Amino acid sequence: MLDLFATHDAQRDAQDNIRTLTERLHYLNHQYYQNDVSEVTDQEFDQLLRELQALEKQYPEYALPNSPTQRVGGTITKQFPTQEHRFPMLSLANTYSETDLREFDERVQKGLEGAEYQYVCELKFDGVAMSLRYEHGQLTQGVTRGDGTRGDVVTSNVRTIKTLPLHLREDAERAAPADFEVRGEIFMPLNVFNDLNAEREQNGEALLANPRNAASGTLKLQDSAQVAARRLRFYAYSFLSTGRHFPTHSAALQALKRWGLPVSDTWRLCGTIDEVLAFIHEWDKKRFELPVATDGIVIKIDDLRQQELLGYTAKSPRWAIAYKYPAEAGRTRLNEIIYQVGRTGAVTPVALLDPVPLAGTVVKRASVHNANQIAALDLRLGDLVFVEKGGEIIPKITGVDLSARPADAVPIVYPTACPACGTPLVRPEGEAHFRCPNERGCAPQLKSKLEHYVSRKALNIDGLGAETVGRFFDLGLVRDAADLYDLPRRRDELVNLERLGEKSVQRMFAGLDASKEVPFDRVLFGLGIRYVGETVAEKLAAHYRSIDPILNASVEELAAVPEVGGVIAESVTAWAQDAANRELVERLKAAGVQMQLTGEAPQPLSDRLNGLTFVLSGVFEQHSREELEQVIVRNGGKVTGSISKKLSYLVAGDKMGPAKREKATALNVPIIGETDLLAMVTDGGL
Repeated sequence: MLDLFATHDAQRDAQDNIRTLTERLHYLNHQYYQNDVSEVTDQEFDQLLRELQALEKQYPEYALPNSPTQRVGGTITKQFPTQEHRFPMLSLANTYSETDLREFDERVQKGLEGAEYQYVCELKFDGVAMSLRYEHGQLTQGVTRGDGTRGDVVTSNVRTIKTLPLHLREDAERAAPADFEVRGEIFMPLNVFNDLNAEREQNGEALLANPRNAASGTLKLQDSAQVAARRLRFYAYSFLSTGRHFPTHSAALQALKRWGLPVSDTWRLCGTIDEVLAFIHEWDKKRFELPVATDGIVIKIDDLRQQELLGYTAKSPRWAIAYKYPAEAGRTRLNEIIYQVGRTGAVTPVALLDPVPLAGTVVKRASVHNANQIAALDLRLGDLVFVEKGGEIIPKITGVDLSARPADAVPIVYPTACPACGTPLVRPEGEAHFRCPNERGCAPQLKSKLEHYVSRKALNIDGLGAETVGRFFDLGLVRDAADLYDLPRRRDELVNLERLGEKSVQRMFAGLDASKEVPFDRVLFGLGIRYVGETVAEKLAAHYRSIDPILNASVEELAAVPEVGGVIAESVTAWAQDAANRELVERLKAAGVQMQLTGEAPQPLSDRLNGLTFVLSGVFEQHSREELEQVIVRNGGKVTGSISKKLSYLVAGDKMGPAKREKATALNVPIIGETDLLAMVTDGGL
């Protein structure tokens, strides 16, 4: 009996000690990362953490859900599930122009009908947008932005971020709601990024392009211990919950900080657009002193009721805008030009440079785009060239320092044959790129088509990334997308390949099975038809509902589909007339890949617009362009992309280009506005 009591007392003591150590370590973390206060040495902190780990190992039933020990990682996630966002993560409208900001301010004035308002200006940190959920003060979920509607659940990786509270601090001024979300940016500090690239360079690995890509890739790692080693950080910039908890955005930011969430101190309230512009100018150079990459300023209306009044377009809020800083430029030496062959056969020159620091990264390569740019810049090997990062992401050469041109600078001669397969290059009339026409036998083209098919925005086949399909191609196992579905027949061969094994092969086969349920529009995008991007694939799929009518449509019929037009229609028709492409489609059908949309097509609302065709141009006040297209189509009309004599109406929005207006006027095509269109359908069509 005494032993029983002793055991019970030991368990109770262990539970109390676990709770005490957990609270102590959370407090020390907050002091160190939020207040820059070190109350104990690193050695003392590590000792406390080891004590907690030992107790949790001995008494796992008493470990708290958000224990500080989770920050060191150790969770292995084979596949990240996806989840729909309770509150959509919309993107912001972007601008590089101060004139656009003043026009934005004028629209705000108009929308608020003369009421007083203030802006909150925040630095736009260059990382990965993240939605965090807190329930009863505990961090319960982390979800990536994804497509804005659904994202990946990466909670185990998010928990490793040491600046992020796993449980909230109590606040006497305002208690945190029982259930709310925090939006913010997960980023990789510049020093961590530079250290990581230095390590990769020593190991002969490919360098990471920029801190944002590095942070994104880190969050997709399956081992949370590796994520913890990357030392990611987080800044909160938004509070979301049902009901109204704060009068202003700035009040919400202050509360988030009191609850222990990291909020950058760089934000500021501005009473006028002139103050906003002063804030932008202040941080133009000052931002490079920060330990994190930034690419602009986000401007938001502070009053939350005013935000609701201004509302949203289909893609972004009307009460916020992002100003992007112009690209930073540097000067360095051009050493060599290499030529890369892309998925469509385009041969793209890439410049190899002396390393130059630019916008927080070291640039060694830059795009030269095409032969026209080489000629226009009169580039020569050995030149000192000016390099800038477009959007501070992709470096490009913008000019040559002719005053410093060496006497032995070598003119660049563009190749006449494909650097990969030797086929003579062609240059279609009106195009800037030379192309390799050997699309059936040029290895980089074939490999890139496979990589595109399995990519995230297309079929997104788990276990078959770009590196794996590239390896299979090199080994002669696959040559086109349909070959992927024959891989299960080669199981014995695959499991014996280095770095694969039974588990990897099983995962790959499961990914192939799952890809057979991917919607038709993404399959159409995955086929890699030139000019058919995500939006065009969605439009074609919605219009035709299955692959066969697309393959059999004429150029004129395809061009009449909204967002398509003549150039895309000709490309689709040429692709469809190729017997090898039709055979590929049939093989994919036989494999079970979705070649038609499921579910019912949207039902028409009326026939009021029968026989009428419309072109939509510009930005509209009440609805997005996509919504207005649906109004037209569901009331019997057609939307096209080009103006001709047969056009019934040009629907003009704000900022419509003058060329379309002039052409419509010359052809006597009536020009109407959004309200005129909606008046043509008595119920507004929505």
